[in-house]
Amino acid sequence: MRNIGKVLLLSTSLLVGEVVTPVIPSKVQLAYASSTIKLANISYQTIDNVNLRTGPSTKYKAIFLVPKSKTIRATEQKGTWVKVSYQYTLKGKRVVKTGWVSASYIKKISTAPKTVKFAKTTYQTTDNVNIRSGASTKYKTLLTIPKGKTIISAEKVTDWYKVTYTYSSKGKNATTTGWVKGNFLKEYYKYNAISGGYYFTKKTVKLYSTPDTKKSGIYSLASGNGLYSAYHAVNSVGQVWYRVSYNGKTLYVYSGEVSKATLTSFAAAEYQAKLDTYLYVSYGKAYTKLVKIPKQTIISSNQKIGDWYKVSYNGKSGYVYSGDITKYTKPAETPDTVGTDNGEVKNPPTDTITEQAVTKTTYAVTDQLNLRQAAATTAAILTVIPRGSIIIPTSKTSNGWYKVSYAGKSGYVFGTYLQQVISGDPMGSRDTYQFIDLRTPSLVTASQINNYIAGYVKSTGKSSVLTNKGQVFIDAGKKYGVNPLYLAAHAIHESAYGTSSISITKNNLFGFGAYDAAPFVAAYRFASVELCIDYIAREMKSTYLNPVNWKYQGAYLGFSTKTLTNERIDASSEGMNFFYASDPNWGKVIGQHMEKILSYDKAYYAKADTNTDVPTRPSIPDGGDVFPADIKTIVTLPADKQIVLNSKKGVHDSVKTLKNGNSFYILEKTNDFWLRVKVDNKEYWTNDVDFSNFKNYISVQNLGRVTVSELNIRTGPSTSNSSLGKLPLNDYVSIVMKADGTLTIDSTKAWYQVKTANGSKGWVSAAYIYTRDLK
Repeated sequence: MRNIGKVLLLSTSLLVGEVVTPVIPSKVQLAYASSTIKLANISYQTIDNVNLRTGPSTKYKAIFLVPKSKTIRATEQKGTWVKVSYQYTLKGKRVVKTGWVSASYIKKISTAPKTVKFAKTTYQTTDNVNIRSGASTKYKTLLTIPKGKTIISAEKVTDWYKVTYTYSSKGKNATTTGWVKGNFLKEYYKYNAISGGYYFTKKTVKLYSTPDTKKSGIYSLASGNGLYSAYHAVNSVGQVWYRVSYNGKTLYVYSGEVSKATLTSFAAAEYQAKLDTYLYVSYGKAYTKLVKIPKQTIISSNQKIGDWYKVSYNGKSGYVYSGDITKYTKPAETPDTVGTDNGEVKNPPTDTITEQAVTKTTYAVTDQLNLRQAAATTAAILTVIPRGSIIIPTSKTSNGWYKVSYAGKSGYVFGTYLQQVISGDPMGSRDTYQFIDLRTPSLVTASQINNYIAGYVKSTGKSSVLTNKGQVFIDAGKKYGVNPLYLAAHAIHESAYGTSSISITKNNLFGFGAYDAAPFVAAYRFASVELCIDYIAREMKSTYLNPVNWKYQGAYLGFSTKTLTNERIDASSEGMNFFYASDPNWGKVIGQHMEKILSYDKAYYAKADTNTDVPTRPSIPDGGDVFPADIKTIVTLPADKQIVLNSKKGVHDSVKTLKNGNSFYILEKTNDFWLRVKVDNKEYWTNDVDFSNFKNYISVQNLGRVTVSELNIRTGPSTSNSSLGKLPLNDYVSIVMKADGTLTIDSTKAWYQVKTANGSKGWVSAAYIYTRDLK
């Protein structure tokens, strides 16, 4: 009877609390033997009254009966048993019981997925995807949305998005609303070219790497700084962002934080600095200061963007803040005076004035200037010569007046308002290629261009990279709406008919990127001649020939005018020559090449259509110059300046700085003027070096460049020594340095010792090594 009693007691216990073959509820893992699984404090519900025991088995004591439908929290699992906590209230107090229950008497509490609402967002499908009537594959498919379509959503449940899809059906717009799985969607950003415009910050703003705020801003820009944009992006939530360039990086600024400004051109006028100020590289005080402009300095401007005047000063072009300058009023026109014996001042008598012929010299008129019938302020005014006009006097009077001819009239102007200059102004008829609209087509043929280049090749015996490239100019001109005859003549002039070192080595026919200070190293390197021609055609059309771009000074070659100290006179300069070239006669020379290829036809260009389409500006091409591994470079910056080094190209994380006297190894210069350098055996990147003025930043110590087509590396400093190999034209070489920092050269001063790429040493003729690059 005792045994039977025990059996009945156990059976009763099973009926009350446990079953022999439990069903494991969802999400409760099955564990065997003595292994214990930790659970993340998961909520469960009892599905019947269940005993809470002191251990994971029926052999353990039952300490409490948890009623049906109560919530418990699970923390461990062992086999089919789960350790739980049950909280309840007894006589107004909170009581917590902890123990083990059989897994068959509990179930996980499943909460309904939350609906998440967010700002209306545009998405694009990444593949064909079904739109369903509910947030699950068990719901009916309403239709299939093709890949690449845009949809709108503002709500999701787990990873299912409630979307609205608008499409065309039988010639009408139709809209379907339903649910789409999120892994078939990506946020949609729309990028568009726009008419280039100038935008000024209304407050301190951040510039971002993408048209949104998902990542931290790259730069902060104070109020009142200008940015130029020819593209905008509408992000997935409908915000408009402008694509801009700042500190050499392509970034985005939110449209709501900037206001648009207009570029205005006007008759050139003079202004005077009210205080010490600066010429900035662009329109804003966040930009680099080019040069200080002392108080009371007189400057000239004929363009304004927002609150910034465009001016030239001390040979540099930039922008001055309008609040720092005021309109300049010139002194009245007054002839020379002479003193009398009693100290009084009077004008010399008319009958004592003499006139003497002068050497032919070019002058620019510095203000609106009266052309008078005689050399006196009382003489009749024949006409007014506009400011900036170029004139050549034939004689000068003893009281300071010059005799000149202008607009078919001959008379006298007072010398105070003349400045001696060098100018490319033809001062005559403008019916030449120098003044045609370069956005017109040309009747030139590929063979005419090819024959002109072939004639030069034949007469000089030189090899040209432009041989038989005439059709490339024709195609590029047609593609972008640029005169192909001009393109060919421009390339011929800049590349010496395709025979220059830059054109042969870098496929750079236009000297693009080259600065006078560092022409070879600075110049862009192109993958091919064809890519260079295509790039320049597009670049010229989108900048120099684009009326809304700051480089536009007229869609023709034009000319520039320089003072005897080589400072450009803006009022006497025009066309592409204004900004493109320092040579005042650059436009004239290119026009002469055009004339030699195909004679100018005035009647044709009077009727030729002008292509005013503006392509997007091309990105700077990949490429650059790689230097030998051990080219030592010294920082030459002033003591209060520094070169900032970054961990990667395009990143501004300022991980290290270099100051005056510090040394490093220069490894590479890219087309966008980033330098890869090595300091203490670690590589960094910087774009702090201004190649137009590199001597104020760095001095390279031991870089050489080959100036002949092939140069022998010999075992010793003599042609009698055997050759180790040959170096090609314009190859960079590392000249071995002595301990005192000087270059290793033989006793005859005719041979440099160099280190080859494999680390061995040899000797090359110093006569064929150029050592002034970046020095």
